[in-house]
Amino acid sequence: MSAKEEVIKLIKDLPENVTLDDIMQELYVRKKIEKGIKELDAEKFVSHEVVKEKLGKWLN
Repeated sequence: MSAKEEVIKLIKDLPENVTLDDIMQELYVRKKIEKGIKELDAEKFVSHEVVKEKLGKWLN
């Protein structure tokens, strides 16, 4: 499905009283989710253990 088709489907699935801001928010959230999934697939993330270690150092 092309990006244009995805946007059209997203808009059609939203309620009739949706605002332009609501549509923009939905597109933004979808883009961020897709980016996150791609980063996970490419193993570009920090493990939970590493985050806990770094936070522990910062908070102590």
